[in-house]
Amino acid sequence: MQSMLMIDTLLVSPLGEIPLAAMGIATTIVAFILGIQMALANGTQLVLSRAVGSGVNSSLSKAFWAGMSINFVVASLFWLLLTVFEYPLIEMLTDEPSLHAEISRYLLVSKYLVLFTAITQVIIALFNGMGKTKIPFKGYLIELPINAVLSYVLIHGISNFEGLGVQGAAWGSLIAILIRCVYLSLCLNVDASLRLKFTATRNDFVANIRHHFIEIFPVAANVTMLSIGATIYQLLYSQLNINAYVAITLVMPWIRAGTQFITAWAHSSAITISQAIGSRKLDDLTKNVDTSIDIAVWISIASALFFAALSVVIAKVYPDLDASTYHALAIIAPLYIFLPIVRGYNTVHGHVLRALGKTTEVFKVNFTGQWIISIPLCALIILVFDGSIFWAFAIQPFEEVVKALPFRRLARKSLKEFDSQKAEKLMYN
Repeated sequence: MQSMLMIDTLLVSPLGEIPLAAMGIATTIVAFILGIQMALANGTQLVLSRAVGSGVNSSLSKAFWAGMSINFVVASLFWLLLTVFEYPLIEMLTDEPSLHAEISRYLLVSKYLVLFTAITQVIIALFNGMGKTKIPFKGYLIELPINAVLSYVLIHGISNFEGLGVQGAAWGSLIAILIRCVYLSLCLNVDASLRLKFTATRNDFVANIRHHFIEIFPVAANVTMLSIGATIYQLLYSQLNINAYVAITLVMPWIRAGTQFITAWAHSSAITISQAIGSRKLDDLTKNVDTSIDIAVWISIASALFFAALSVVIAKVYPDLDASTYHALAIIAPLYIFLPIVRGYNTVHGHVLRALGKTTEVFKVNFTGQWIISIPLCALIILVFDGSIFWAFAIQPFEEVVKALPFRRLARKSLKEFDSQKAEKLMYN
C-alpha cells in the first residue's frame, strides 16, 4: 500500500529538488491518511475473521458492509478536508512559495486515492479474514507494474507528449489503484462462497455500525498516535548535531522495512485467533497465542540479525559520508539491532489483545509508554541535558521495554478470563 508512494518519489527524483521536495510533503499527507485507513481496515479484519469462524453468512455480510461504510465515510471526510483546507494545510507545512503549486497539483489528483483505497482495503480485509490471501496479493502484483509504467510515462512524457511532472505521478497511482479496485470487485462477484447481500433492517444496521466503530476506532487512534509520536521523535532528533541526525535518518527506513515481517505475522496471528473465537474453539486459545508469540520472537531475532549484518556493510551502502556520521552510525548500532526483538514481542501481544477485544487497553499502554514516559524523557535528554545520540536514540528501545511487561500481564490476564461468554459478547453482529 505504501509502495505506490515510494514509486512516485523514485520516478519524480530526476525532475530536481523542487518537484522532489513537493512530492515529499504531499506524499507525507497522503501516507498519513492511508495509514489511518489501513488501521480501520485491520480492525474490520478482526470482526470479519470472527464472522468467518462462526460460519454465519449474515454476520459476515453485516461486518463487511459496516466496515465498508465506516471506512468510506472516513475517506470522504479526508477528501473533503483536503478539498476545503488544501491551501491552509500546504502553507502550514511549508513557507516556500515555489513548492505550493507543485504540492497542490499532486493533491488535486491524489486525494481521490483515499476513496478507492477505502474500498480496496475492506475487500482485502474480507479475503484475508477468509484465508484467501493470494487474491489481494495478486491485486498488488497487478497494480505495482501498472503504477510504475504509467507514472513514468505521465511524469516524463513519451514521443510528442511532454509529461505532467509531479501530477503525472498522482495520475499513475490513481489509475493503477482503480484497476486493482476493479479486479478485487470482480473477485468478490465470482466467488461462489460469498453472499454479501444486504439484508439487515436500518435500525439493526445502524446499531451494528455503532458497535463496529466502537471496536475499531481505538485501532485507528492507536496508529495515529504512534505515527504522530514517531514524527515527534524525528523533530527531537533534528535538534542533535547534523551528523547524528543524518545517521538516524539513514537507519529509520531500514527499521520500518525490517519490522514489517513481524507486523505481518502479528496480523496473521490476530486473524487466526479471531477465527477461533468466532467458531467458539477456545480450548487451544492459550496454546495458539503462545505459539504466535514464540514465532514472533524468532522472526524478531532474524530481523535483529539482519540489522547486525546491515551495521557491518552500512558504510558500503552509503559511501562518501562524513567520518562523524559513520561514527554516529556505529554508536547507535547496538540499539537498532536490539530494537526489533522487544518491538516484535510487543507488536504480537498488541494484535493478540485486539483479537480478544482489548483495543482500548492496547491504546492505553501505547499512550502511556510513548507520550507519558518516553517522548518527555527524550525531550529532556536532548533539549535540557544536551545528551549524546546514544542516549537520545536509546529512548526508542526503552519505550518498548517499558511497554513489554504491561502487555504481557494484560495478555495473560485477558486469556485467563476469556470464556464463551466474552466470545459471545464480541459477536455483536
